[in-house]
Amino acid sequence: MHDIRIIRDDPAAFDAGLARRGLEPAAAEILALDERRRAAATALQAALARRNEASKAIGQAKAQRDDAAAEALMAEVAGLKDSLPALEDAERQLTGALEARLAVIPNLPLADVPDGADETENALVHERGTPPDFVFAPREHDAIGPALGLDFDTGVKLAGARFTLLRGPVARLYRALGQFMLDTLAGQHGYELAVPPLLVRDEVMFGTGQLPKFAEDSFRTLDGRWLIPTSEVSLTNIVREAILTEAELPLRLTALTPCFRSEAGAAGRDTRGFIRQHQFDKVEMVSITTPEASEAEHERMTACAEDILVRLELPFRRMKLCTGDMGFAAARTYDLEVWLPGQARYREISSCSTCTDFQSRRMNARYRPAGEKTTRFVHTLNGSGLAVGRTLVAVLENHQRADGSVAVPAALRPYLGGDEAIGPA
Repeated sequence: MHDIRIIRDDPAAFDAGLARRGLEPAAAEILALDERRRAAATALQAALARRNEASKAIGQAKAQRDDAAAEALMAEVAGLKDSLPALEDAERQLTGALEARLAVIPNLPLADVPDGADETENALVHERGTPPDFVFAPREHDAIGPALGLDFDTGVKLAGARFTLLRGPVARLYRALGQFMLDTLAGQHGYELAVPPLLVRDEVMFGTGQLPKFAEDSFRTLDGRWLIPTSEVSLTNIVREAILTEAELPLRLTALTPCFRSEAGAAGRDTRGFIRQHQFDKVEMVSITTPEASEAEHERMTACAEDILVRLELPFRRMKLCTGDMGFAAARTYDLEVWLPGQARYREISSCSTCTDFQSRRMNARYRPAGEKTTRFVHTLNGSGLAVGRTLVAVLENHQRADGSVAVPAALRPYLGGDEAIGPA
């Protein structure tokens, strides 16, 4: 959510930020609505103040036996009382309209975010690792996986398109990956383990920016709750409507959860294989910190995700997303893209974003700086550490062997009883 005071102070800068996002100017419209809201609030406060003043004057008039003045004042108070519901309703409706307008405007990009329309204009930050050189033609994961237990047909039979059943060796590898990621983030990088709810309320989805604009991309239950599209939603909202002390920050949380997405905005994309599913598992990282520390925290979080890829011996690159490719709540995003030999290209495996105070304003999440009485909004960050399914795809393709088996990276072997490879069941 945007701070209306910042828009009032510099509407041109606000519109310039929207333009970088490819959006039309909105400051004039928002400020006109704000002016009407403030006028309605002023009228309401004036009516309340006059009612209170007149009510006191009635007693004074009666004490002075001025019956005519008392009757006039009582008539005025009665009229004010009758007018208050309409004034309150006008102020409430204009406040709601302003909040609704602000709620669908994305976060503004930070100054160092490259301008661009789509993913073709993202900026390369660095590359790590060397793509493997096979002596045979590398296969894609959907050709390697079925012999190892990646069962696309049964997944579709059970639940429909974009669902997959995992069995046997590939299921063991999948579980090992998730636990390895959690252990690394908690044991090596100081993230606190959490097991959050998978179902959340409207206000929780609103807090991180999934509602109202992206309702069609998520699944809603009959009782009005939402299946989380990522545990960012649950973890970030832990601090909603709270005032933290500065000593409590930063908070660093991680969780491995199922995630559920309708993929309404991705029709026709990645319909084959295990890349884009309605249900998938992801290890999430969330940081809550002060504004002064959020820049360093963004770099730290992204480096933690990169460490997972390094330990799994997967070549990757870091991209800084351009303004046209960033998510709704992000002010800056780094995507980590892993090399997939079967496709002979890099594919996204993690997104790490700083959201500045955009989400915290929606959640009313604040902290009190040491030695101060006033509060400030916290900064929130989130990142994948990593998407388990896409990591499975990367391991299958980068560590595949000619005989159909897949080598197990050394870091994963303790999770698979020391096995150095998995083969067809």
